[in-house]
Amino acid sequence: MALHRDIFWVGRQWAVTGGGIQAVDQRLRGVLDIEVTRLWDEDFVQSRRAKPGVNAADFDSALTVARERFPQTSEPDALVAELEALGVIEAPIVSPAVPAMKLHAEGRLARFLPQWRIRR
Repeated sequence: MALHRDIFWVGRQWAVTGGGIQAVDQRLRGVLDIEVTRLWDEDFVQSRRAKPGVNAADFDSALTVARERFPQTSEPDALVAELEALGVIEAPIVSPAVPAMKLHAEGRLARFLPQWRIRR
């Protein structure tokens, strides 16, 4: 997997990009990469750090830079808060990046539902 186009820091083995922490060696094909949403998941980060061949000092430097660049937020995203206020989201949110949505089309005929199209 190619490095993300936004590169903030590059070390010997790791790079901090717009996608999170990525291995500089492209032969790994993104197997050890850590997304921005999982930077604060300690178990996941330690599992990546424990892999054979990982330069621990470089990994720790990349993790420090990435956590400074992408701080942990406990407040929900503004878009998620707006969707909750409108009543679109009913199910509990598993991930703030991708809210769970539920369509309300039960008992109505499809031809009377509003349609939308993407224009090019």
